Amino acid sequence: MFVSMKRATGSIAFTQHSVGRGDCPYARVFDRWCVSDPSQQTTLSAKSRWETNRASLVQRVDKNERRQQILAQARDVFAKRGYHAAKIDDIVAAAGVARGTFYLYFEDKRAIFEEIVDATFGRLGSAIVRVDTEDPGRPVADQIIENIRRIVHTLLEDPATTKILLSDAVGLDPDFDKKLLFFYESIGKLLEESLVDGQQRGIVAEGDARMYAIMTLGAMKEIMYQVVMRGLSIPEERIIDEIYRFLCAGYLRSAR
Repeated sequence: MFVSMKRATGSIAFTQHSVGRGDCPYARVFDRWCVSDPSQQTTLSAKSRWETNRASLVQRVDKNERRQQILAQARDVFAKRGYHAAKIDDIVAAAGVARGTFYLYFEDKRAIFEEIVDATFGRLGSAIVRVDTEDPGRPVADQIIENIRRIVHTLLEDPATTKILLSDAVGLDPDFDKKLLFFYESIGKLLEESLVDGQQRGIVAEGDARMYAIMTLGAMKEIMYQVVMRGLSIPEERIIDEIYRFLCAGYLRSAR
């Protein structure tokens, strides 16, 4: 096969001649351009774009998976060694990547640590839902129990990150302490507002709602500390039930 070139509407067009297709080692390359049927040209162009987009998507997915892999291994290293003792070399060895690969995704050790803690904050924030006392289809008691269940499950499903949150994240540096303080204050404020609303509706006892909120958060943190840090073996459902019973014995006036 041999190929000649013609001018066609301002662009170069390739045309095939009578020599057999198999005679040319570049036949496949030429075939891509030697299509006389416009509909076939459109099909090939669409296929090419699809293949390019697919390759780009696969690359993005691979990068995201690699990033998540490094994050997961870093979380385990921090939980095992502590923030200060953990080194980037420990993280890359656990993740099975080169040190240079780590820096493609994270600026330094603090950056990856901060992302791990921020992700936990996000999950906890999403787990807390304001109780709707006017919803006839959802009893207040059930909504409170579901809130407790979501919080406890979020903390226990990832004990490595919870351990980091309860230990290494505290006192890391002034900026990080401010971040922790802001998070706990935000959660405390949300709980306090819910308690004030409950007092107005008669489902929470009279008293200092802010103190109630502080004591509730303190109790939750201590339970998680005992379970995660000291290895106290208590089934998740029992923790949920006992927290609810504790609240009912105190300021909560809703009954199951």
